[in-house]
Amino acid sequence: MTMRIAFLAAPEGVEQVELTEPWRAVLEASGAPRLVSTKPGRIQAYHHLDKADTFAVDEDVTTARAGDFDGLVLPGGVANPDFLRMDERAVSFVKDFFDAGKPVAAICHAPWTLIEAGVVRGRTLTSWPSLRTDIRNAGGTWVDEEVKVCTCAPGALITSRKPADLKAFCAAFMTEFGKVSGD
Repeated sequence: MTMRIAFLAAPEGVEQVELTEPWRAVLEASGAPRLVSTKPGRIQAYHHLDKADTFAVDEDVTTARAGDFDGLVLPGGVANPDFLRMDERAVSFVKDFFDAGKPVAAICHAPWTLIEAGVVRGRTLTSWPSLRTDIRNAGGTWVDEEVKVCTCAPGALITSRKPADLKAFCAAFMTEFGKVSGD
C-alpha cells in the first residue's frame, strides 16, 4: 500500500528546506506526498528571509480530507504556521488528523498551528526555541531535543527544532508514518 502524506503550507511562504527534505524522504520510501494549501495555485518558499522556489498546490484545504492520508507534515518557517493558524479550514484540517489518531510531523515554528488546533495539551514536543512559552501556555511540555516523538495519545506527534535537525526528523516521522500505512 502506498503511503499518502499531506504537506500543509500557506501560499505566503514556507521554509523551503523544511518542505523539500521531508518531501524527498516520502518519495524515497515510495510514498505519495501531496501539497495541500489554503488556496489553489502555487506556494512561495523561502531560504530564511529570501524568496526561493514556488511549488504547485495539489489540493485545496477545503477539499482535502484527513481520511485520505496516512499522515501530515507541517513545515515551518515563521510565515507558514502564522498564516495557517489564522485560517479556520487549515486549523480544522490539522485537528482532523489528531481526531483520527493519525501521525503528524511538525518542525521549527509549525507547532504554532498545533497550538491553534488545541492539540498540544498533555503532549511533549520540541520546536524553534522561541515557541517554548507558547507550548507551555497551551498545556504542552517543551523539550530542547533534535527530534521528539510523543505517542501519549492515539497517533504520534513528531517534532523537531530547526533545519539542522531534518535528517533525524525525517527518519522519525517516516518510522511513525510507516506504522500506519503498513510499509
